[in-house]
Amino acid sequence: MSDIGSFLSEAGWGGAERAPLAGDASSRSYERLALGPDRAVLMKDPDGNIRPFLDIAAHLVAEGLSAPRILAHDAAAGLILMEDLGNALIAKRAVAHPEEEVALYRAATDVLVALHGAPVPPGLSSYGPAEMALAIGPAAEFYAPAAGAPVTHEGWLQLTATIEEALLASDMEPQVMLHRDYHAENLLWLPERAGPARIGLLDFQDALLGHRAYDLASLLGDVRRDVPPTVKEAAVLHYLDATGVEEGTFRMALAAQGAQRNIRILGIFARLCTRLGKPAYLDLMPRVWTLLMADLAHPALTTLREAVLDTLPEPTPDALSRIRKVAA
Repeated sequence: MSDIGSFLSEAGWGGAERAPLAGDASSRSYERLALGPDRAVLMKDPDGNIRPFLDIAAHLVAEGLSAPRILAHDAAAGLILMEDLGNALIAKRAVAHPEEEVALYRAATDVLVALHGAPVPPGLSSYGPAEMALAIGPAAEFYAPAAGAPVTHEGWLQLTATIEEALLASDMEPQVMLHRDYHAENLLWLPERAGPARIGLLDFQDALLGHRAYDLASLLGDVRRDVPPTVKEAAVLHYLDATGVEEGTFRMALAAQGAQRNIRILGIFARLCTRLGKPAYLDLMPRVWTLLMADLAHPALTTLREAVLDTLPEPTPDALSRIRKVAA
């Protein structure tokens, strides 16, 4: 019997029907299991590093949030059997019921309010301005060269210094736990639950310690779907009202955190395309650039905008064609 077969048998799920689930940009894969009326999800991590997922899941559940309950795990084999939170992704629900979109994003914002008011779990690595400046490296390594505009050493030093300055200028204390991939395709609608637990949480294993604006910037600056301006503004106002943080600094932080995230995503998507054979990510690059330009329209980020435009090429059709040829 395979490791997976033995694992499921020992967990009491040996006779379950198994069907693949859509994965993410990582090497992890997922299956939905059915055993009579019961459902569960099997996560398989070929790298075998499941401890961050287990630790963060336990923390979120302890805070009353809806991470999947862990039913069984095998760290050596990289296997987790967990609660199945269903299929009702916020992204799909918002499309099917646009009249609910403000309420759905408000509920997702409530999760961040709760998370930011909770104790920080131990052991999280810092994702502060210095680390964030370094993290945009994939844009220089994978995106700009593939698009036909390699970045000079001087240009890259200028861009990283400028973004670190912008992040420092909008810094707010205390630091909070960052989900790191907080968007509508990682969030599930669970209306039978109450309060922040109405949102099911997925893909949180890369959590870090950082700025409270980061996950809200990720949610509202979604690179996979257009979030209407009215929905964005309602979510921001709700967060401000619920937390009492200073509005001007927080709005600048949203823009700066969003800009850093979008610069990094350009590089990550280029790497996924050119190194891992996933060309579908090319189609998302123009939206990422549009979101980046919207972030950089904040008056306090004029210098950063100039540095970005001096250093990184726009993902025009010609640039995307060049990236596609590198991937071929």
